[in-house]
Amino acid sequence: CNALDTVLVHPAIAQEFLPKMALRLAKSGVELRASSESFDILQKLQHEAKVVAAGPEDFDQEWLALILGVRLVANVDEAIAHIQQHTTEHTESILTNDWHNATKFVNALSSSAIFVNASTRFNDGGQFGLGAEVAVSTQKLHARGPMGLKELTTYKWIGYGDGHVRP
Repeated sequence: CNALDTVLVHPAIAQEFLPKMALRLAKSGVELRASSESFDILQKLQHEAKVVAAGPEDFDQEWLALILGVRLVANVDEAIAHIQQHTTEHTESILTNDWHNATKFVNALSSSAIFVNASTRFNDGGQFGLGAEVAVSTQKLHARGPMGLKELTTYKWIGYGDGHVRP
């Protein structure tokens, strides 16, 4: 919730967006693990970013390091399919100007928190008004022992922003 493991980019903006992203992240020493299409774009650039071709397991990683997976996706459906295949179901975010794509993204994924046009860093107990956060879980069932309807209820937090970030 305080890191980004993968960025999925639409090809229509990739030529302009990926170089800017790479330059910005290079200043912080972030290594990019790029799929073949994004690797082709990034390796042509004259920048200081470390770009490595992504391996088959690279999109299943929670890096816990300054590493970011980068992949091009043709549309929101391909992005959703990629996320469903590789997600930990913790936090997802979409940046879009298309309300239909935003709604589809929110409804298709079952992660514990989903953001539209806002940073994944907002997935925090304090931000949600829960007070001190004592644990984090992406499990669907949290209760033990006898359970009633309340214990069988799970939450999916949804946050809408307009380019909001949390420093």
